[in-house]
Amino acid sequence: MADIVLQIKDLVKRFGGLCATDHASMAVNFDELHALIGPNGAGKTTLIHQISGALRPNEGQILFDGVDITAESMHKRVATGLARSYQITRIFKDCTVLDNVALAVQQCQGSCFRFWRPAIAYRHVFDEAYAVLQTIGLAERADALAGSLAHGEQRQLELGLTLATKPKLMLLDEPMAGMGPEESERMITLLQGLRGKVSILLVEHDMSAVFRLADRISVLVYGRIIASGTPEAVRNDPEVRKAYLGETLAV
Repeated sequence: MADIVLQIKDLVKRFGGLCATDHASMAVNFDELHALIGPNGAGKTTLIHQISGALRPNEGQILFDGVDITAESMHKRVATGLARSYQITRIFKDCTVLDNVALAVQQCQGSCFRFWRPAIAYRHVFDEAYAVLQTIGLAERADALAGSLAHGEQRQLELGLTLATKPKLMLLDEPMAGMGPEESERMITLLQGLRGKVSILLVEHDMSAVFRLADRISVLVYGRIIASGTPEAVRNDPEVRKAYLGETLAV
């Protein structure tokens, strides 16, 4: 248990007569990049919603760093180190790139900006925010308005906002959605650089990226986790190939 940062046990989520999550169980280890894959409609986003706290499961248990958080609110989960990014970029487009990250940093610290205080009082916040921008490759864009960034850069910034909360586990929901090949490659490089520094649960449709990035993979089909293991084990699993990968995987 000491090596596990997130464990879900027999999660069930029903919407009327539809069972979107069907006794799903999986575990994410500390400092690993764990990918969650599955066909459209498999229930991946519903499962992530339950982990993040946006949805409450009907049955089952969610343990984070050994603590039962099944009934905890989203903001309490963030405070304990569970942070999520979204398929659709959520940034303050009229603020600078640096200000976006500084706001995330100060929120994590539990403080607030007071406009009548001298800027030097917040030097530590902006120093920390700039260090995050260096990590995500946007330091040179610090003074640009966030809304002026290209789509891929905005997704990098969103990842930076998540990192600024100093998470133990990052839930990344399709970080490469809508990206071209060059933007996707930059995001892959960025995520590779984070491996071993923070635990990541990645939902992504780009199978080439998944098999390049993941330490382990879990496969969700019709709300059930049908396999979890190394990329090689998942690639060769007969049930996975039949239910999802088929003959389309050539990585």
